This record gives sequence, C-alpha cells and structure tokens, in this order.
Amino acid sequence: MPAPLVVSIPHSLGRDEAMRRLKTGLSRAASSVPVLNVDEERWDENRMTFRVRALGQVAAGHVDVEESHVRLEVTLPWLLQRFAEVAQVAIQKRGQLLLTKRS
Repeated sequence: MPAPLVVSIPHSLGRDEAMRRLKTGLSRAASSVPVLNVDEERWDENRMTFRVRALGQVAAGHVDVEESHVRLEVTLPWLLQRFAEVAQVAIQKRGQLLLTKRS
C-alpha cells in the first residue's frame, strides 16, 4: 500500500474559524479544478473525511482541524502518485490562502 500524502498547514485562526472556512473550501477548490470531483465530504467534529475523483482515479483521506494547524492526509492511487509532489505544493498554497487571516 502506498504511503499517504501528508500536508500540514499552520494557521492563527483558531479551530472554529478554520473549520468554517474549510467547510466551503473543498467544494470551491474542486470547482476550480476541472478534473477533480468530490464524491464524499463528511464532518465528524473537527475531522473531515473525504473521497475525490480525478482522472478516473479515486483518492480518499481526511483533514484534522486543530487550533494552530490543519493536517491533511490522503492516500493516492498508483496512477496519481506521480503527481503527489505537485499536489502537495498546490494543497499547501491553496490551504495557506484559505487559512490566512484577513484584516
């Protein structure tokens, strides 16, 4: 089984505000990436479990929202693993934009 892709994004919003932003963030992110579809998004307290589809492949994972950081862990199918490094950078950048305090 392949190792999961893990991305940790620091923030200073607190857990509640970070969760509020993330609850709309996955759907918005998917709508801006034509090859990405969200099959499942389920929240249980501060954890979102998700399943997405890209290029006919399914990836599943979860996001844990804490007071000072968000940790995403996703297992990519072998076909998408070659894009893992690019995906990690893209997730990090989008996450930082989403979780940056606005004045």
